[in-house]
Amino acid sequence: MTSKTEKLLSLLNGQPVIPVLKIANVADAVPLARALSRGGLRAIEITLRTADALEAIRRVAAEVEDAVVGAGTILDAKQFDEAAAAGSKFIVSPGITSQLLDAAKDSPVPLLPGTITPGEIMAAREAGLRFLKFFPAEQSGGIASLKAFASPLADVKFCPTGGITAKNAADYLGLPNVICVGGSWVAPDDLIKAGKWDEIEALAREASKLAK
Repeated sequence: MTSKTEKLLSLLNGQPVIPVLKIANVADAVPLARALSRGGLRAIEITLRTADALEAIRRVAAEVEDAVVGAGTILDAKQFDEAAAAGSKFIVSPGITSQLLDAAKDSPVPLLPGTITPGEIMAAREAGLRFLKFFPAEQSGGIASLKAFASPLADVKFCPTGGITAKNAADYLGLPNVICVGGSWVAPDDLIKAGKWDEIEALAREASKLAK
Protein backbone atom coordinates (compact mmCIF):
# COMPACT_ATOMS: atom_id res chain seq x y z
CA MET A 1 0.00 0.00 0.00
CA THR A 2 1.40 3.39 -0.98
CA SER A 3 2.11 6.13 1.53
CA LYS A 4 -0.57 8.36 -0.01
CA THR A 5 -3.19 5.63 0.30
CA GLU A 6 -2.14 5.14 3.90
CA LYS A 7 -2.39 8.89 4.48
CA LEU A 8 -5.88 9.00 2.99
CA LEU A 9 -6.98 6.02 5.05
CA SER A 10 -5.61 7.67 8.19
CA LEU A 11 -7.75 10.75 7.47
CA LEU A 12 -11.01 8.95 6.64
CA ASN A 13 -10.86 5.49 8.22
CA GLY A 14 -12.94 5.21 11.38
CA GLN A 15 -15.49 7.77 10.19
CA PRO A 16 -18.38 5.91 8.56
CA VAL A 17 -19.85 8.90 6.73
CA ILE A 18 -18.03 11.71 4.93
CA PRO A 19 -20.38 14.69 4.55
CA VAL A 20 -20.49 15.94 0.96
CA LEU A 21 -21.22 19.66 1.20
CA LYS A 22 -22.30 22.40 -1.20
CA ILE A 23 -21.65 25.80 0.37
CA ALA A 24 -23.90 28.46 -1.18
CA ASN A 25 -23.04 31.10 1.43
CA VAL A 26 -19.43 31.22 2.60
CA ALA A 27 -20.53 32.50 6.01
CA ASP A 28 -22.10 29.08 6.64
CA ALA A 29 -18.86 27.15 6.19
CA VAL A 30 -17.34 27.53 9.66
CA PRO A 31 -20.49 26.98 11.76
CA LEU A 32 -21.41 24.02 9.55
CA ALA A 33 -17.99 22.41 9.94
CA ARG A 34 -18.13 22.98 13.70
CA ALA A 35 -21.59 21.39 13.95
CA LEU A 36 -20.50 18.34 11.97
CA SER A 37 -17.32 18.01 14.01
CA ARG A 38 -19.25 18.21 17.29
CA GLY A 39 -21.45 15.43 15.96
CA GLY A 40 -18.45 13.21 15.33
CA LEU A 41 -17.87 13.85 11.61
CA ARG A 42 -14.54 15.69 11.51
CA ALA A 43 -13.63 14.87 7.91
CA ILE A 44 -15.78 16.78 5.42
CA GLU A 45 -15.79 17.29 1.68
CA ILE A 46 -16.60 20.76 0.37
CA THR A 47 -17.45 20.46 -3.30
CA LEU A 48 -16.30 22.99 -5.89
CA ARG A 49 -19.84 23.45 -7.13
CA THR A 50 -20.25 27.04 -5.93
CA ALA A 51 -18.31 30.26 -6.42
CA ASP A 52 -17.36 30.45 -2.74
CA ALA A 53 -16.14 26.88 -2.35
CA LEU A 54 -12.40 27.65 -2.22
CA GLU A 55 -12.94 30.47 0.28
CA ALA A 56 -15.09 28.12 2.36
CA ILE A 57 -12.23 25.61 2.41
CA ARG A 58 -9.78 28.35 3.43
CA ARG A 59 -11.98 29.45 6.32
CA VAL A 60 -12.61 25.96 7.63
CA ALA A 61 -8.93 25.05 7.37
CA ALA A 62 -7.95 28.20 9.25
CA GLU A 63 -10.72 28.44 11.84
CA VAL A 64 -12.00 24.94 12.66
CA GLU A 65 -9.16 23.14 14.37
CA ASP A 66 -11.06 19.85 14.72
CA ALA A 67 -12.09 19.63 11.08
CA VAL A 68 -10.30 17.72 8.35
CA VAL A 69 -11.44 19.56 5.24
CA GLY A 70 -11.22 18.09 1.77
CA ALA A 71 -12.23 19.42 -1.63
CA GLY A 72 -14.65 17.62 -3.94
CA THR A 73 -15.76 17.83 -7.56
CA ILE A 74 -12.16 18.43 -8.64
CA LEU A 75 -12.07 18.10 -12.44
CA ASP A 76 -8.53 19.03 -13.48
CA ALA A 77 -5.00 19.80 -12.33
CA LYS A 78 -5.67 23.53 -11.93
CA GLN A 79 -8.53 22.90 -9.52
CA PHE A 80 -6.42 20.30 -7.70
CA ASP A 81 -3.66 22.83 -7.12
CA GLU A 82 -6.09 25.58 -6.09
CA ALA A 83 -7.84 23.30 -3.60
CA ALA A 84 -4.55 22.12 -2.12
CA ALA A 85 -3.35 25.72 -1.77
CA ALA A 86 -6.63 26.62 -0.01
CA GLY A 87 -5.86 24.10 2.72
CA SER A 88 -7.52 20.89 1.56
CA LYS A 89 -6.19 17.81 3.33
CA PHE A 90 -7.54 15.47 0.64
CA ILE A 91 -8.90 15.83 -2.88
CA VAL A 92 -11.97 14.06 -4.29
CA SER A 93 -12.84 13.82 -7.97
CA PRO A 94 -15.92 12.39 -9.71
CA GLY A 95 -13.72 10.47 -12.16
CA ILE A 96 -10.15 9.57 -12.99
CA THR A 97 -7.93 11.18 -15.66
CA SER A 98 -4.23 11.10 -16.45
CA GLN A 99 -4.04 14.83 -15.68
CA LEU A 100 -5.44 14.34 -12.19
CA LEU A 101 -3.16 11.37 -11.56
CA ASP A 102 -0.17 13.49 -12.60
CA ALA A 103 -1.26 16.33 -10.30
CA ALA A 104 -1.67 13.92 -7.40
CA LYS A 105 1.70 12.31 -8.09
CA ASP A 106 3.45 15.65 -7.55
CA SER A 107 1.43 16.68 -4.48
CA PRO A 108 1.55 15.63 -0.82
CA VAL A 109 -2.25 15.91 -0.75
CA PRO A 110 -3.84 12.49 -1.41
CA LEU A 111 -6.42 11.95 -4.15
CA LEU A 112 -9.66 9.96 -3.83
CA PRO A 113 -10.65 9.55 -7.49
CA GLY A 114 -14.03 8.42 -8.68
CA THR A 115 -14.14 5.06 -10.45
CA ILE A 116 -16.89 2.80 -11.74
CA THR A 117 -15.53 0.24 -14.20
CA PRO A 118 -12.92 -2.48 -13.62
CA GLY A 119 -10.69 -0.68 -16.12
CA GLU A 120 -10.85 2.59 -14.18
CA ILE A 121 -10.18 0.79 -10.92
CA MET A 122 -7.20 -1.02 -12.45
CA ALA A 123 -5.84 2.26 -13.84
CA ALA A 124 -6.01 3.82 -10.38
CA ARG A 125 -4.40 0.71 -8.92
CA GLU A 126 -1.55 0.91 -11.42
CA ALA A 127 -1.01 4.51 -10.27
CA GLY A 128 -0.56 3.22 -6.72
CA LEU A 129 -4.03 4.05 -5.42
CA ARG A 130 -5.84 1.42 -3.39
CA PHE A 131 -8.60 3.54 -1.83
CA LEU A 132 -11.10 4.87 -4.36
CA LYS A 133 -14.42 6.62 -4.62
CA PHE A 134 -17.19 4.53 -6.23
CA PHE A 135 -19.38 7.09 -7.99
CA PRO A 136 -22.22 7.35 -8.76
CA ALA A 137 -22.82 4.35 -6.55
CA GLU A 138 -26.56 3.69 -6.68
CA GLN A 139 -26.78 4.46 -10.39
CA SER A 140 -23.87 2.11 -11.19
CA GLY A 141 -24.87 -1.16 -9.62
CA GLY A 142 -24.45 -0.16 -6.00
CA ILE A 143 -23.93 -2.96 -3.51
CA ALA A 144 -24.07 -5.70 -6.17
CA SER A 145 -21.20 -4.11 -8.12
CA LEU A 146 -19.06 -3.66 -5.03
CA LYS A 147 -19.64 -7.28 -4.05
CA ALA A 148 -18.53 -8.34 -7.54
CA PHE A 149 -15.31 -6.32 -7.23
CA ALA A 150 -14.38 -7.78 -3.84
CA SER A 151 -12.72 -10.95 -5.12
CA PRO A 152 -10.89 -9.94 -8.35
CA LEU A 153 -9.87 -6.54 -6.91
CA ALA A 154 -9.35 -7.72 -3.35
CA ASP A 155 -6.73 -5.14 -2.35
CA VAL A 156 -8.85 -2.12 -3.35
CA LYS A 157 -11.15 -0.36 -0.88
CA PHE A 158 -13.96 2.08 -1.65
CA CYS A 159 -15.93 5.08 -0.48
CA PRO A 160 -19.26 4.80 -2.32
CA THR A 161 -20.94 8.14 -3.03
CA GLY A 162 -24.04 9.02 -5.00
CA GLY A 163 -27.49 8.03 -3.85
CA ILE A 164 -26.29 7.07 -0.38
CA THR A 165 -28.85 7.91 2.29
CA ALA A 166 -29.55 7.22 5.94
CA LYS A 167 -31.64 4.26 4.78
CA ASN A 168 -28.99 2.41 2.75
CA ALA A 169 -25.70 3.61 4.27
CA ALA A 170 -25.47 0.71 6.74
CA ASP A 171 -25.86 -1.82 3.91
CA TYR A 172 -22.88 -0.33 2.10
CA LEU A 173 -20.84 -0.11 5.28
CA GLY A 174 -21.42 -3.80 5.85
CA LEU A 175 -19.35 -4.68 2.78
CA PRO A 176 -15.75 -5.78 3.46
CA ASN A 177 -14.31 -3.55 0.73
CA VAL A 178 -16.08 -0.36 1.89
CA ILE A 179 -14.22 1.96 4.28
CA CYS A 180 -16.80 4.75 4.46
CA VAL A 181 -19.59 6.32 2.44
CA GLY A 182 -20.10 9.86 1.20
CA GLY A 183 -23.46 11.56 1.60
CA SER A 184 -25.22 14.88 1.81
CA TRP A 185 -28.12 13.83 4.03
CA VAL A 186 -26.28 14.84 7.20
CA ALA A 187 -26.32 18.49 6.10
CA PRO A 188 -29.46 19.18 4.04
CA ASP A 189 -29.56 22.46 2.12
CA ASP A 190 -32.66 23.67 3.98
CA LEU A 191 -31.05 23.19 7.40
CA ILE A 192 -27.86 24.95 6.29
CA LYS A 193 -29.82 27.86 4.85
CA ALA A 194 -31.82 28.16 8.09
CA GLY A 195 -28.68 27.93 10.22
CA LYS A 196 -30.06 25.00 12.20
CA TRP A 197 -26.66 23.84 13.41
CA ASP A 198 -28.04 21.85 16.34
CA GLU A 199 -30.17 19.76 14.01
CA ILE A 200 -27.21 19.16 11.71
CA GLU A 201 -25.09 18.18 14.72
CA ALA A 202 -27.78 15.66 15.69
CA LEU A 203 -27.81 14.18 12.18
CA ALA A 204 -24.02 13.95 12.25
CA ARG A 205 -24.05 12.24 15.64
CA GLU A 206 -26.52 9.66 14.37
CA ALA A 207 -24.43 9.05 11.23
CA SER A 208 -21.20 8.76 13.20
CA LYS A 209 -22.66 5.79 15.10
CA LEU A 210 -23.30 3.73 11.99
CA ALA A 211 -21.46 0.44 12.33
CA LYS A 212 -18.55 -0.45 10.08
